[in-house]
Amino acid sequence: MNNKKTDNIPDDAMIFGLLLIISNRMNTLLERELKEFDVTTKQWFLSETISSVFDHPPTLKEAASAMGSSHQNVKQVAMKLQQKGLLSLEKDKNDARATRLYMTEKSGSFWKKTEPKGGSFREKMFKEMGENDISLVRQSLEKILSNLREIENTKAYQE
Repeated sequence: MNNKKTDNIPDDAMIFGLLLIISNRMNTLLERELKEFDVTTKQWFLSETISSVFDHPPTLKEAASAMGSSHQNVKQVAMKLQQKGLLSLEKDKNDARATRLYMTEKSGSFWKKTEPKGGSFREKMFKEMGENDISLVRQSLEKILSNLREIENTKAYQE
């Protein structure tokens, strides 16, 4: 993307645009990688979030928050995974209003089959980046995410 015209774009504006482009490309390319398994990027991400972020079956609300998505979007994705036998949606025993997401027995072996594709994809994506580069990117993205949460929680944004 280096050309004379983009050289004049301020760094913050360029990063903003690049994040949108990266998000779109990553989604498109990962969809292509996962197509043979008949799952979408969102389905993969929900399953990855449940198994990586939580040490207990999360509620729909908890999963949505962790993914930066809406409750309704996560519910739709979860229901598709349930239809495929990869996830179970069950009412919480202590709070009937909450629905918990349980990985099924079938899901363990299924997602294990996708690991080589996912690992290879990540490896190619971070090619020629050292540990320090990756660490700095992580810190920067975590700060951006924290700032976005702050924006989301401000009164002005909610009105």
